[in-house]
Amino acid sequence: MNKSKKENAASNTFAFTGGGTAGHVFPVFPVIDRVRRAGFNVIWIGSSRGLEKALVEGADIRYFGVPSGKFRRYFSFRNFTDLFAIIAGFFASLRILRREKPLALISKGGFVSVPPMAAARLLNIPILNHESDVDPGLAARLNFKLGARALVSYKKTLGYLPGKSRKEAVVTGNPVRDELFTGNPEEGRRMAGLKSTDERPLILVLGGSQGALEVNSLVTGCLESLQSVAAVVHQTGPGNPSVPDTDGYMSRPFFTTELPNLLAAADLAIARSGAGSVWELAATGTPAIFIPLRGATRGDQLLNASMAEEAGISVTLKKDSDSPALERMIKDLISDTQRRQSMGEAAGAYPAREAADRITEVLMEYAR
Repeated sequence: MNKSKKENAASNTFAFTGGGTAGHVFPVFPVIDRVRRAGFNVIWIGSSRGLEKALVEGADIRYFGVPSGKFRRYFSFRNFTDLFAIIAGFFASLRILRREKPLALISKGGFVSVPPMAAARLLNIPILNHESDVDPGLAARLNFKLGARALVSYKKTLGYLPGKSRKEAVVTGNPVRDELFTGNPEEGRRMAGLKSTDERPLILVLGGSQGALEVNSLVTGCLESLQSVAAVVHQTGPGNPSVPDTDGYMSRPFFTTELPNLLAAADLAIARSGAGSVWELAATGTPAIFIPLRGATRGDQLLNASMAEEAGISVTLKKDSDSPALERMIKDLISDTQRRQSMGEAAGAYPAREAADRITEVLMEYAR
């Protein structure tokens, strides 16, 4: 047992950190469920103002809010003001970790994770970082430079890691919520407003936790034509105007408890290619059309979509495509049952069901 394990031997707690988007929170929940079932306590260190606070507290996890700032790759005066928030977050994390003495600190990414990871490093607490995307983001890269052990979703990600992190890395896959595997297709079609005698295929449009204006615009632009061949259920995201419900069309800002059933019922999904969406659709074997978010990101969604298409579980809408192009792609897939079946079967290449168990096994190494 190394020094850090000895110092924390009396602890029965694992600490987690991350936030900024739902994708930096939800994948950790199935891991936390397993850690708790093994008899350990769990805490979460996140932003005092981030959306992760409500999500984590809603899962009955002890939450510690700390000041946080953002690391930007471009010049902004906010880089200077955020520096003070980052420093304050570091010292706040230091106090929390000294008091709680966790066995290890696990980051799911996001800028809020860096100060707690730096504080844990100073206290000789083992640190780990799980990366969902093919290409690690800036916060993850900083955590790896701090010495975090890498847990990655894709084997290809190993090529992006620094030497030490690559040597100790574990390819785990990306965890998804356990409830996604409990969906009932008949119940999903009922939730979509379809009668038992209605045999129309069901298309599920997912705008993501922060919405997706481009996805919404492309879909509504061909909605009238789509309704001639399928029913559409549309998650618009917050702040996006919804089209009134009609026969064969339903829109909501969010789907929560309904999502497992809707995924089980969907014949085709349309979504951004954030890691969470890709792995959730792979987990449920739902054929997908991905519309990557391009300009505002480092290209992670393009890589995610490319990997999914190579695996045969999805197709990608080309850059600058319009609603008619999306419509043609949808109708081609809806009319090709055999191809959609093959796409669903190919999803087995993504170890979504095993990922939470694999990560938990790694964490248990720090409890021995």
